[in-house]
Amino acid sequence: MGKVVVFTLAVAALSLLLGERVMNLRKRALASRELVKKHLPNCVFLKDLENGSNDITILDDGIAFISTGRKVPGLPTSDAPGKIFYLDLQDPDLNPEEMRISGNFDLESFNPHGISLYMDPTDNKIYLFVINHPQQNSQVEVFIYDEGNISLLHVKTIKHELLHSLNDIVAVGVDSFYATNDHYFTQDTIMAYVEPFLDQPWCNVVFYSPGEVKVASEGYYIANGINISPDRKHIYVVDILDHKVHVLERQHDNSLASVKAVDVGSLCDNAEVDLESGDLWLGCHPNGWKAFIFDPQDPPGSEVIRIQNIHSDQPVVTQVYMDDGSVIIGSSVATVYGEKLLIGTVFHKALYCDLR
Repeated sequence: MGKVVVFTLAVAALSLLLGERVMNLRKRALASRELVKKHLPNCVFLKDLENGSNDITILDDGIAFISTGRKVPGLPTSDAPGKIFYLDLQDPDLNPEEMRISGNFDLESFNPHGISLYMDPTDNKIYLFVINHPQQNSQVEVFIYDEGNISLLHVKTIKHELLHSLNDIVAVGVDSFYATNDHYFTQDTIMAYVEPFLDQPWCNVVFYSPGEVKVASEGYYIANGINISPDRKHIYVVDILDHKVHVLERQHDNSLASVKAVDVGSLCDNAEVDLESGDLWLGCHPNGWKAFIFDPQDPPGSEVIRIQNIHSDQPVVTQVYMDDGSVIIGSSVATVYGEKLLIGTVFHKALYCDLR
C-alpha cells in the first residue's frame, strides 16, 4: 500500500510540475495577449517571396539581401531548396531577383537562416555570411558578392562543435563573427518539445575566428537575433523568450561584457540596425504560442518594434506595426531604408510599407 501511495504522490508532483512548466511557457510565449491591429499606409507584398524572408540585411546604397526558404519543423515549408534574393530598394519596381550561387556548394540542401554582410576595408570586397541548416545541421557559409553579375561565390563552410544550434550571425571580419546558439541540446525532439518546458537560460553567443573559438556571452533563454552598433563597439543580442534585447560591449579578448537589457514586451526575432540613427528595428512574434502550436485557421500575427537611443538611460521602445495574421504571418525581421519599412517572415510573404 505504501508503494501505491508513493507512486500516486510522485505522479501528482510530476503533474503539478508539468502544469507549472506549461503555464510558464504560455506566459513567456504571450499566449493570452490580445492583438490590436496597427497598420501602415501603402503596404505592398514583394514579388516572388512566397516561402519566407527570414532575414534581411541592407547595404547603405539600398541593396538588400534576403534569405528565403527556411525549413522549420512544424511550420509550412516548400520542398524547394533555400535561396538568397537580391533587391534594389531604389528601384521603384521592387523586383526581388534570385542570386546565382557558384563554387563548390550543395545548392539542393541549402536551408538558410540568419545572414550578415561585411565589407573588407582593404579591397572593398563584400562578404555574405549565412547560417545554413542542411539536414537540420548547423554551419556557416561564406560568400563573396559579385556586384556585376548579381551573384554569390561560395568561399568556404565553417563548422565547429560550439556552433551547434545556430540562429543568427554578425560578421566582424572576413573570417570572424559572433553567432547565437538558440538551443542547449542538439537532439531535434529534445530541442523542440522538451527544452522550452525546462525554462533555463542555457543558450549563448559564440565568437569564431580561425585562431580562436569560444563562448563570448551566455545566460539566454533563447539567443536569437544578433547585430552590431554602427561604431562596431557594441553587440546586440535578442533573447526571444525573455522579451529582451541585450546590449554587450566588445572586449579586447573578443568576449562580450553585459551593459544593459532592454525589455521589448514581445518575442522579437531578428534585429537590424539603422546605420545613420543607430535605431534598432525588430521583427517580432506578438503571440508566440500561436507559432508554437501552429494552426493555419488561426495563424500567428506580426509585430515591428523600434528602439531609439538604446545606449541612453531611457531607451524609447515603440510599436510601429501590428497585425493579427490576417495580412502577414510570423514576422521575423524588419528593416528600414529611407522612409520605407521592409518586413520579412519565417515562411510567409514580405511586406513593404510607407513609414509616414
